[in-house]
Amino acid sequence: MAEVRNILFIMCDQLRADYLGCYGHPHLRTPHIDDLARRGVRFASAYCQSPICGPSRMSFYTGRYMFSHGSSWNNYPLRVDERTMGDWLRALGRRAVLVGKTHMMADRDGMARLGVDPVSDLGVLVSECGFEPVERDDGLHPDMSVDPELAYNTYLRERGHTGANPWHTAANSTTGDDGESLSGWYWGHSNRAARVEERDSETAYMTDRAMRFIDQAGDEPWLLHLSYIKPHWPYIAPEPWASMYEPGQVIPVVRSPAERTEAHPVHAAFMRHPDSTLFNRPDARDTIIPAYMGLVGQIDHHVGRMVRFLEERNRLSDTMIVFTSDHGDYLGDHWLGEKDLFHEPSIRLPMIIVDPRAEANATRDTVDDSFVEAIDLLPTFVEAAGGTVERHWMEGRSLAPLLHGARPEWRDHVITESDWSGRRARADLGVEPWDARAFMVRTRRWKYVLHQAFRPQLYDLERDPEEFHDLGACQDHTAVRAELHEVLFAWMRGRRLRVTVSDERIRALPGAESRGILIGYWKPCDP
Repeated sequence: MAEVRNILFIMCDQLRADYLGCYGHPHLRTPHIDDLARRGVRFASAYCQSPICGPSRMSFYTGRYMFSHGSSWNNYPLRVDERTMGDWLRALGRRAVLVGKTHMMADRDGMARLGVDPVSDLGVLVSECGFEPVERDDGLHPDMSVDPELAYNTYLRERGHTGANPWHTAANSTTGDDGESLSGWYWGHSNRAARVEERDSETAYMTDRAMRFIDQAGDEPWLLHLSYIKPHWPYIAPEPWASMYEPGQVIPVVRSPAERTEAHPVHAAFMRHPDSTLFNRPDARDTIIPAYMGLVGQIDHHVGRMVRFLEERNRLSDTMIVFTSDHGDYLGDHWLGEKDLFHEPSIRLPMIIVDPRAEANATRDTVDDSFVEAIDLLPTFVEAAGGTVERHWMEGRSLAPLLHGARPEWRDHVITESDWSGRRARADLGVEPWDARAFMVRTRRWKYVLHQAFRPQLYDLERDPEEFHDLGACQDHTAVRAELHEVLFAWMRGRRLRVTVSDERIRALPGAESRGILIGYWKPCDP
């Protein structure tokens, strides 16, 4: 099987799977992403390993569950000894580069203990998930130590946008009726256009930056992680995308009064968060969601630009293209904003893979409903680049068999984890940080959530696909909960924590006595 020369790994931030045309949205037009689905495979049941930016991305980048890599919330550092996507692909002769967001927090203590200088070549790679940071932009509020010399800020100043942080004051702010600047961090401003022209917006800029890298790379093989920060808030879009969609095109909210009157304690605490109560405003969804849709439409436009760019350079025939997101967005569903919990709008991912190899021709323009996890992408990339998946490290499975029309025995459930110790709900409920954790197993019919400090949750997805009725305390479902509890326990026992020695090496080892140890002998003359 021929190797894939290049890998274009496109990730959006906080893009729900059902907010794309090819995933069934009735109004949102995404012709270029839909075209990728026609060129490859659209996975209908793909899930993240954690419904929040940092830990989800660390699972994508390590091919390991959050339980294993330990970076369980935003800005909780990834251990310095974890091997990442850049490490694996660079060893296979691919230049691994980043344009956009990772939400990676470097393990500075670990680096100091090992004497690794953060600004050295090695230190930069360890600090950036193994990627060469051609352009790093996590999109943080100006009060959160955003570097005023961010390359995008320098670009905006060159375009005439003055100030210490034009990323905020121009690209992610809008203009009021009297000409005043209105910050996009306030969601009530989402129905106004960004202060930058479309060509200077963040999505356009990052696409341009990725194209520039490809041209500069020449004949050098690469893995390019083009990681858009949108449609994640600030929900501010430039024209023409800001006025592309109207409130009448907002799909109905998915929530039930029973969810509030019979709420699980953790669900209830999250419903009290400001981002959730804001979506209870009668005008909130009609103000925010058209902007969200516009941002998705803009991403689609630039995905189309990137595909045309690759085609003009004769790179489509040897480049694998992946389009996905790190997690979803509640957008008011289940009385919630943001993500963090385990309803489908939060954990289900769009995932489209275009494999250029001839072996994938039979599956082009197909939909695969197999349970796919975020951790499956890294082993897929390693195999595509001609490498071997080291199973004592990587916990995902290569998707190559599914891309090439095989029907191997596959997983019958997916796992997602949440560490909500960094959210207000933890203090609200009086829970210690270590107990602000939950684990979810989803099968075709059931969704079971094990909470560290509270009763479990259970949903019958066959009879209750909208997840309105929590059966976690129902006596009639005790056996179902016990069965799924055991599935979770078996999953925990199977984590790859012995990463320094592979199973193959252990099987090849001789007996202990040949390693300087004598066990079970009576006298020297014994055979």
